[in-house]
Amino acid sequence: MAKKRKEDPPKPGAAWMNTFADLMNLLLCFFVLLFSMSTVDAQKFEQVAASFAQSFSIFTAGASAIGDGILISNGVSQLNELDQYMNSTGKASEGDIVPETLAEAQAQVEQAQIEESEELAEKVEESIQEESLDGVVDIDITSQYVQLTLQGSLLFDSGSTVLKEESLPVLDKIGVMLERYSESTIEIEGHTDNVPMSGAKYSNNDELSGGRSLSVFNYLIENTNLDPAMVKHSGRGEYMPIADNSTAEGRAMNRRVEIRIYNSLSSY
Repeated sequence: MAKKRKEDPPKPGAAWMNTFADLMNLLLCFFVLLFSMSTVDAQKFEQVAASFAQSFSIFTAGASAIGDGILISNGVSQLNELDQYMNSTGKASEGDIVPETLAEAQAQVEQAQIEESEELAEKVEESIQEESLDGVVDIDITSQYVQLTLQGSLLFDSGSTVLKEESLPVLDKIGVMLERYSESTIEIEGHTDNVPMSGAKYSNNDELSGGRSLSVFNYLIENTNLDPAMVKHSGRGEYMPIADNSTAEGRAMNRRVEIRIYNSLSSY
């Protein structure tokens, strides 16, 4: 019986085809990578970064954990900057929940500031009661500060920046109270109504309000232990009314001096 002849094995393709196929795969991966980077979700990226930071602590290792090569150390510094950014948006320590959006982080910061102001306002109100200043000083709060408001008629005669004698005991008590918060920034603002100045030392309400805030500033600095570097003063003229200037009562309310005590979390 005749032997059956075996078929020859298929000849391998040319060598250049293997190289070409590898090149095509690399190009495909390259373009897929470019596409994925162009559509990255910033919010999801932040969450992934925070997860890695909490699980592996790779963002807080510093350059010494990898080496001090130029490219490597630069990359690590960028990772450290990323961790600082994550901290600023809510990741204060390991295990804390990172806010999903910047608006949520801002809301949390503002809530903390309001709570700080409320706590400060309670202490200030107790001090006002101790000094028997009820009905003389009004208290308001914001997320940045606690504000004390004194009516201008209590402090000054019309068109004058000279403090009345009867107002000095009140300022003495306020000075004692402010010394308890001497580490905080304190701001003194003078305000007026919109009645034009005529025949007075000051040509306009801007100068008058600035002079009045300076008078209060000088008295407090001279009679307390407040650090002048922590106290600022300014005149706001007629531009920030709190009542209607068309009535005598409203104008009287607008003639005022405001003293603000900024809380420890304020952005001032």
